[in-house]
Amino acid sequence: MSNEEQGSILKALDVAKTQWYHVTAVVVSGMGFFTDSYDLFVISLITKLLGRIYYQVPGSSSPGSLPDGISAAVSGVAFAGTLLGQIFFGCLGDKLGRKRVYGLTLLIMTICSIGSGLSLGRDPKTVMVTLCFFRFWLGFGIGGDYPLSATIMSEYANKRTRGAFIAAVFGMQGVGILAAGAVSLLVSAVFESKFPSRAYILDGAASTVPQADYVWRIILMVGALPALLTYYWRMKMPETARYTALVAKNAEQAASDMTKVLNVDIEASSAKNDQARVSSDEFGLFSMKFLRRHGLHLFGTASTWFLLDIAFYSQNLFQKDIFTTIGWLPSAKTMNAIQELFMIARAQTIIACCSTVPGYIFTIFLIDYMGRKKIQVMGFAMMTVFMFSLAIPYHHWTLPANRIGFVVLYSFTFFFSNFGPNATTFIVPAEIFPARIRSTCHGISAASGKAGAMVGSFGFSALVKALGMSTTLYIMGGINLAGLLITLGTIPEPNGISLEELSGETEPEKIQEKIVVV
Repeated sequence: MSNEEQGSILKALDVAKTQWYHVTAVVVSGMGFFTDSYDLFVISLITKLLGRIYYQVPGSSSPGSLPDGISAAVSGVAFAGTLLGQIFFGCLGDKLGRKRVYGLTLLIMTICSIGSGLSLGRDPKTVMVTLCFFRFWLGFGIGGDYPLSATIMSEYANKRTRGAFIAAVFGMQGVGILAAGAVSLLVSAVFESKFPSRAYILDGAASTVPQADYVWRIILMVGALPALLTYYWRMKMPETARYTALVAKNAEQAASDMTKVLNVDIEASSAKNDQARVSSDEFGLFSMKFLRRHGLHLFGTASTWFLLDIAFYSQNLFQKDIFTTIGWLPSAKTMNAIQELFMIARAQTIIACCSTVPGYIFTIFLIDYMGRKKIQVMGFAMMTVFMFSLAIPYHHWTLPANRIGFVVLYSFTFFFSNFGPNATTFIVPAEIFPARIRSTCHGISAASGKAGAMVGSFGFSALVKALGMSTTLYIMGGINLAGLLITLGTIPEPNGISLEELSGETEPEKIQEKIVVV
């Protein structure tokens, strides 16, 4: 380490080689996102089962299903909690420190995952109200994990591989989606082998065995395990040096923490040097100076995340309906309740294996070579192309001989969502804003995304019923195109640049001085 780097904790972090601590931070932060995605996406797998258990009409020609309002509430209530949690914990992360509230979010997720599975009673109204209550607060905890995990990882990472580290944390979302499908497959297979029943069309009343009520509860509660296992390690993480030195102004503590993290001796004077290098003009979020410097950036990160999540979450939460519409899933009446869950989980797991998880992997390995903006533009562009490719010849894809082609193109939209804006909209807000409001700005951007997710979860099924699947796919294509255009006009490229230069915290003359030295 050079003398200049020894005189600066921030520079030491920026040029540090990848160490075991970086890997530990990715795993500990990533397990929170594993739980996040597992809990948010598993609900789409069990809604049909809930309809059969609690809303079956005796003598009906078709299996029971959740009423539209209840289905939308069960699927979307967690998003409302997530939105509030992102703003609340985002602000707390800047006011109290990232670490001080980091364990609390995991604790909330654990308790509410278990509570969701223990939803009280057998009366439909009681069960649904209790389930929605716990899923709202589960979402609240999940919301806090977005700004805190992203900010912590960005502030610990070196500038050369910062994108890959943050993407690796977010990439656990793909593993969580895959795990939601895999756990559902396993549990449904076990219960089907132990408690077999006839298809609905043969014996409607007996097609849903009483033991099916345990199936969805077990699947929901499994989501608590990863969070519970990593709680201890999350509480052991030190506060980030950037927060401690630049926001809390505690040079001695920052030096002590980073000595442990980087395995080198760092003096408190290093943190004081960093404080001197960084601009003392600490403008607030609602100031005109913030509006001039970062207003367009915040608009860009918030609006692109909003548009992306409309398409991304509507596709994920309602893919079972899309697959049924094109005939890729058998008719519900030809299966019993547990078989239907198995088939839906199998379809989602195939999509996750073939497109969702590979998309995250491509992002992790390529983001620090291609850059964030290029990947986001490419992702929105390809999602637009594939959506219109599905919408324009929609009737062609509904023919039995062409259904596999539909699934392939549909899978590509997931691939380029994850090797594209679904990852980069999470990464960029953690890099381009000043340390003192970084978590807040990320929380605002993420909350905007969850507002889009709510639009997608509540509005997609209504659009399909009102306008048809083809027109709905056209609308989704238009949304992706809007995301592409906004990205081009508002999002900067953070690749290979220090957080302080990106956010404008380093004095202009200091930036110039460093450029001359290089």
